[in-house]
Amino acid sequence: MSYVAPLKDMLFNIKHLADIEQIARLPGFEDAGFDTAQAVLEEAAKFNEGVVSPLNWEGDKNPTSWADGKVTATPGFKEAFEQFAEAGWQGLQHPVDFGGQGLPKAIGASCGEMQNSANMSFALCPLLTDGAIEALLTAGSDELKAIYLENLISGKWTGTMNLTEPQAGSDLAAVRTRAEPQPDGSFKVAGTKIFITWGEHDMAENIVHLVLARVSGAPEGVKGISLFVVPKFLVNKDGSLGARNDVHCVSIEHKMGIKASPTAVLQFGDHGGAVGYLVGQENRGLEYMFIMMNAARFGVGVQGIAIAEMAYQKAVAFAKERVQSRPVDGSIMAGAPIIHHPDVKRMLMTMRAYTEGCRAMATVAAAAFDAAHHHPDADARKQNQTFYEFMVPLIKGYSTEMSLEVTSLGVQVHGGMGYIEETGAAQYYRDAKILTIYEGTTAIQANDLVGRKTSRDGGTSAKGLAAQIETTEGLLIKSGSADALVVAKRLKTAREAFVDVVNFVAGNTKASPNAVFSGSVPYLMLAGNLMAGWQLARALLVAQDEIAKGVDVAFMQAKIVTARFYADHMLTKIPGVRDAILEGAESVTALALEAF
Repeated sequence: MSYVAPLKDMLFNIKHLADIEQIARLPGFEDAGFDTAQAVLEEAAKFNEGVVSPLNWEGDKNPTSWADGKVTATPGFKEAFEQFAEAGWQGLQHPVDFGGQGLPKAIGASCGEMQNSANMSFALCPLLTDGAIEALLTAGSDELKAIYLENLISGKWTGTMNLTEPQAGSDLAAVRTRAEPQPDGSFKVAGTKIFITWGEHDMAENIVHLVLARVSGAPEGVKGISLFVVPKFLVNKDGSLGARNDVHCVSIEHKMGIKASPTAVLQFGDHGGAVGYLVGQENRGLEYMFIMMNAARFGVGVQGIAIAEMAYQKAVAFAKERVQSRPVDGSIMAGAPIIHHPDVKRMLMTMRAYTEGCRAMATVAAAAFDAAHHHPDADARKQNQTFYEFMVPLIKGYSTEMSLEVTSLGVQVHGGMGYIEETGAAQYYRDAKILTIYEGTTAIQANDLVGRKTSRDGGTSAKGLAAQIETTEGLLIKSGSADALVVAKRLKTAREAFVDVVNFVAGNTKASPNAVFSGSVPYLMLAGNLMAGWQLARALLVAQDEIAKGVDVAFMQAKIVTARFYADHMLTKIPGVRDAILEGAESVTALALEAF
């Protein structure tokens, strides 16, 4: 089936939950109000539905290939990427000073979701380029910016992130790639990097690798890592491309999913050393790379939402057409489409509620990012930055774990046909698995949530969010509707459980780290569940007001039903997770390692 962008839901979130008109009052975003958002999203829908989506199935059947050091993209990808670049989609959120459009992340996140729903393998290339752009904007010298940014933002060149090495995995302290300083100020880089997404391809004329490496004599561990730009082709002073650099793709991985996205093994410096240029200061590479990683982690969370949306759309379409058995209530005497069966409706509602909840959470976080970077008031910038940083591990961790459940349910709705590749449902399940792994596993996101986002400030930021949720509860009670009162009750119970866990984490991380970190992923899942449910509760309040005005009543009523379902079926899980975290640490750590 073809992808259809969920424009109504996206625009609802942008207008009512992210408050795009408030964003349009921020310096630099004056032309980015709701009308602009609607126009941009409608054009994004046309492009992704018409150009990118038709290539998704082809990419799974006919993956990107490697031969003699060269990588050839799936047929049609190169032409689609050229259209993508020509239309200016790569520069959507990036500064106008370097040729971008300078639009808010609140708009860009929805466009990114469409790209990934349409074709996740394709969308990974611009996602990594976005990260490279952010790192250069933040830490690059004026010279590096002048050479690389305009071509990256235009889509003429693409970017990569090179962290992982065969012996290092996620342990970046073990990075061994070396950088030797040269008399002209450049460096010669040598080493091996693995799992490099779109590390080699034929879709753009140059690839700009951002590479972690150690300068000779640097301290061991993460404090001795620097960041370098290592282009595939060297760039002449006049901006034209020069000689091929000493960086080569020696193989690509054979994967269970995202098969059209080449995951490269790159060898630097086998023929004298790859020419690289230092980004920022020596030994601060990990700090700069985290800029890329944070951008990518948010983007990967959006990928989870995107693949869940596609799985949901396919499951709904199948359930409406597949005739099997009579409904249990006898409402139809002959065979009926399976969407009439209660358990199928439960599965579809679960898919819908998870997806809409996470989409709302990501959109609101994107708006906070915009305010954190553009608000004229320093305190407001700080508050929004704190909110955004707390949300990033939840968006990455919870949304991607959610996508596994949703895509699995998509296969289940199809029954035996879902296990057959030709139906397409299995591809979403396979593609989704990587999302919980790359850019930091769920456990790494949870470690960040525990260490940097909760323990470091004694739980202050987390409790501040709980206070905002309590305010929403009051508004739900004030509205007085039956649905609002139930959601308020569920939200209150979930919030109180969240605060219990925050107190446990903040109070025990130093004294009992094993006890806290054994529950770190459950804490992340609990927090993500609550934040998504909170945004759907806010959506319920908006929907009630819109119904009173007679605005799109059917859509608004569906929004209320979805929020109520989420409260009844997802928020109710939170107290049990709280109990497991607070009381279950001993059973995680009690069994001796020798017993495994």
